[in-house]
Amino acid sequence: MSGIFFRLWALVFSSVDTQADIDTQAVTITTRLNIVNKLIEPDLYPRSAVLANGTFPGPTIFGNKGDHFIINVTNSLTDERMLRATTIHWHGIFQNQTNWADGAAMVTQCPIVPDDFFVYDFNINQAGTYWYHSHYSTQYCDGLRGAIVIYDPNDPYIDEYDVDDESTLITLADWIHTASPTPLLSNDSLTTLINGHGRSLQVEVTLNTLSPLAVISVQPGKRYRFRVASLACDAPFDFTIHGHKMTIIETDGEYTTRLVVDSLWIYAGQRYSVIVHANQTIGNYWIRADPLFPRGYPGFDNGRNSAILRYAGAPEADPETTDNSTQPLNEDDLNSIESPQPPGKPELGGADSVIKIKPTWDPKTSLFSINENPYTSPSVPVLLQILNGTFDADQLMPSGSVYKLKGNSSVELQIHGISTGGPHPFHLHGHSFWVIKNALSDKYNWVNPARRDTVPTGFDTNLTVIRFFTDNSGPWFFHW
Repeated sequence: MSGIFFRLWALVFSSVDTQADIDTQAVTITTRLNIVNKLIEPDLYPRSAVLANGTFPGPTIFGNKGDHFIINVTNSLTDERMLRATTIHWHGIFQNQTNWADGAAMVTQCPIVPDDFFVYDFNINQAGTYWYHSHYSTQYCDGLRGAIVIYDPNDPYIDEYDVDDESTLITLADWIHTASPTPLLSNDSLTTLINGHGRSLQVEVTLNTLSPLAVISVQPGKRYRFRVASLACDAPFDFTIHGHKMTIIETDGEYTTRLVVDSLWIYAGQRYSVIVHANQTIGNYWIRADPLFPRGYPGFDNGRNSAILRYAGAPEADPETTDNSTQPLNEDDLNSIESPQPPGKPELGGADSVIKIKPTWDPKTSLFSINENPYTSPSVPVLLQILNGTFDADQLMPSGSVYKLKGNSSVELQIHGISTGGPHPFHLHGHSFWVIKNALSDKYNWVNPARRDTVPTGFDTNLTVIRFFTDNSGPWFFHW
């Protein structure tokens, strides 16, 4: 992982939502995630995993906008061959006024040691599709990941679909057969799991058998809001549902104008909501999540990288459908319908603060750096350093990786791509941002760009430009 911290400096910040915006029917949701080691074989290849409540993915957390969440995370890890400390990050949740609950190890908290627990206590005044995962080294690659769905009583698209529940959640994950902290190597991601099921090229050849695939069941004529969430450790996926168009209405918890596509690339940590009309002939249709080589093994032989969309009344059999995308997602066509105007002047460099982000790779040390500073976890969490009286960003550890930002101001990040390990997404904690320029595009959108919290940044010759507003105080991680 490579990253930097933004320290947002101000005495008072405005909240993401005012109290009047919060649903008066908000409730307190109390739950427990017990983090355990367990031997599982979702692709018939057995390996020890790190799991929330013993399942992969972990249990989905549901709620409504404005709800109060109390989540007890208990560390019951015992496998000494693997990382045994842990934390949980609530990816995409702003943690407004609860920065301490963000879950980033050595940024906002110390890791939870074995046989101990930590209670995360926060409000969610957002709506959309999110996820949670370990934020301790590479541990979430071992399986500690799950989805979060926050419903919106004022959803502007609620009349355009009939079904939106646990059955319409589609999680995508790369499943790696080596345990962390072993470094991720090229082609190490052997299997694509959809809702926790998949087929591995390695295992199918060895065992001459096929593992079961995930099945998404639909009723003819119904309209479904599928929430597609990438829980991937590394691999991006080309996502399609054979024979069906998808109308995008959400990116990373932010509503978009309607955009009809038949395929989309989704990167680690990203989420999309798409409306799909089950209006085709009763039967079975392939759902594909083809990984980008060499971050995974593309291809669909024996049903790899696949799940099944099954109409009521169809036989229980693998599909025989084929499909070629003619309407792929062009990310330039994504537009926000909430706060569409990015902050600052409509020109490159027109924000209050402009920061250039240049990732590099040193093959001698096998370390990534940002602006020539390799990231090393500090010995004391950044938040604790601040609470103990260290206010100067130059004095905060890790040295060279902390950027001090003024509150209630616009910030522009000009992010250069990197071919080693690319294209890989960057994620900003505590905020969503406007995507002014996508990595693979020459277009700048100063009027109504998409908003999200995770964006791919392309290769060496590419530039991504994002803007955000510093309305949420605290130390926030910005990283791969």
